[in-house]
Amino acid sequence: MPNDAAKRLTTKRLTTKRLIAGTAAAAIALGLAGAAEPLESAALVSTVPRSAATTATTAPASGVRWEPCPADDPVAGDRLKGLQCAEVRVPLDHDRPDGKQITLALSRAPHTARESKGAVLLNRGGPGAYGRDLPAMFATGMPADVAASYDWIGFDPRGVGASEPALICDETYRNPGRAMPDPVPANAEEERARVARARAFARSCADEHGEMLPHMGTAEQARDIDAIRRALGREKLGYVGYSYGAYLGALYATMFPGRVGRMVLDSVPRPSGAWYQNNLDQNVAFEDRIRAFFAWVARHDETYRLGTTAAGVRAAYERARAALAAEPAGGRIGPAELDGLFLADGYADRTWDAHARVLAAYAVHGDSGPLRAAWEPPTRLDLNGYAVYTAVECRDGTWPRDWSRWHADAEHQYRSGHRFETWSNTWYNAPCAFWAVPGGPRPDVWGARSLPPILLVQATEDAATPYEGAVETHLRFPTSRLLAQEGGGNHGVTLTGDMCVDGAVAAYLRSGALPASRPGPDATCEAGPPPAAGGTGAG
Repeated sequence: MPNDAAKRLTTKRLTTKRLIAGTAAAAIALGLAGAAEPLESAALVSTVPRSAATTATTAPASGVRWEPCPADDPVAGDRLKGLQCAEVRVPLDHDRPDGKQITLALSRAPHTARESKGAVLLNRGGPGAYGRDLPAMFATGMPADVAASYDWIGFDPRGVGASEPALICDETYRNPGRAMPDPVPANAEEERARVARARAFARSCADEHGEMLPHMGTAEQARDIDAIRRALGREKLGYVGYSYGAYLGALYATMFPGRVGRMVLDSVPRPSGAWYQNNLDQNVAFEDRIRAFFAWVARHDETYRLGTTAAGVRAAYERARAALAAEPAGGRIGPAELDGLFLADGYADRTWDAHARVLAAYAVHGDSGPLRAAWEPPTRLDLNGYAVYTAVECRDGTWPRDWSRWHADAEHQYRSGHRFETWSNTWYNAPCAFWAVPGGPRPDVWGARSLPPILLVQATEDAATPYEGAVETHLRFPTSRLLAQEGGGNHGVTLTGDMCVDGAVAAYLRSGALPASRPGPDATCEAGPPPAAGGTGAG
């Protein structure tokens, strides 16, 4: 990474000792979407066991009124099948508890064991990602005894999904109804036009949600978590957070150390980089991951015929970009949409075969059909997630307000060879240069020595939240243990098929078992092999 402090934090060498800490059930895959934001929406591919569902309305002593989730939820569709749903009212401004209230939408897979180990709140990340489907993932993905022992609680954070009010700003910024402009501006005039669009998006958010914007920072969301804990009637609350959700969990542990139960933070952002610097770091890391993807495609040239070297595959990709710039596929898919689709290959290698076939069909055979089938325009939930993403990140950190700084950083990174994500990421975050609410000061994240042990999980080659973030958080939280997936490049590791990682997480949630503290990562799991061409296994 380009940041010197981050370099100093990086462990020089990871050991290869494998941690075996229990068993894991079949995993539920997290689907990744969006641009350079961490874990966005994910499709649920299984439901809660019948024994975990409740058909009768229950009103526990806490006052949270749980009812069966609707069969066809207006936000989540059928992804809440078998779960219970509820709402919790919280102050818009926690410093004014008697002032205006907003609604947080919750879901639950209740414990089925005779004795409960408590409640675990789940957060997918984003910021801006919905989360009410997550209890089903953990109730079916964890070993049976662990799954049965907890109340798994999902929620849509403030402004998200079924929580009210839900934020939506200028929809045309991310979904103009035609192909978006090439992220790489051809000249100063094109760049000025894009800057004007970012300014207009920021203005629309202020016009539509001016009352909400001052209260959308991560600190307010941490106080929401504690409000949920109180509503559930729990003295302490367990927590599993991915990506931005890991940062949110770390801040909750900082603000409410006495209320933390067992906590798993997976794919951890670097606290000191929130958020402008972290986005610059992403540009470097995503370049490394897309090069790894191109190299993998080249190793399977007999299947894809895109080139026998990574440079050759890259050239085929650039030819596809140029052709789409000249004539967008279906009028909707240009270079920006192509980059957005292939950004998923930086998040996870499970898409590599499918996307290599899409690229081969278009670049080699001139067939845009697979590309048009693979790309989908943003949904309203996606646009809601983006509005919340900007509202949170623009509020949290101190962003440059002079566009010349953004331009200089983007140009430097692009001309230094970090071409794939730099300008796309710049425009994704550009509204923060014009945000109506001042950003910062950045919430400070530090762990008290009184905290219970916390488990950090991190892939060493993760692009969305580079490994340095977990190392820095590990240093800031003296009671934490760091489990590194050595050689892994996927974002979001728990419950995505690594039995070593899943076993360690399950063992921790089961009994609190953690690896002993040692220099560097406290334990490692070796990442599995890359996928095979044809999607039939490792290659």
